[in-house]
Amino acid sequence: MSVAHTSHTSRQTRPRLLFFYDPKDGHARRVEGYLAQVLQRRRNHDTFQIHRIDVRAHPDLAKRFRIDHSPVICVVNQRRVALRAERPKGIHQLEQLLTPWLQ
Repeated sequence: MSVAHTSHTSRQTRPRLLFFYDPKDGHARRVEGYLAQVLQRRRNHDTFQIHRIDVRAHPDLAKRFRIDHSPVICVVNQRRVALRAERPKGIHQLEQLLTPWLQ
């Protein structure tokens, strides 16, 4: 899975939300639930292109984004990392971090 931009209309492309996780990590499963709740609550299902990246299956991407521990959420906007949240603690923290992109 690549995060490189594939569309020719980069200004109109939705930001990518990269969710780096370890499938054996309980905290990662909770954070995925928090993320789903934040997006559902604010009706932002289409705000991001969401990519779930298993760090065990894709160690190359984890290394590229310097992921030492999961879960980590990155927002990539116009080919730059605009947000990096390591091991978010809850729904409210995620909502605050993602506010610039939420409706």
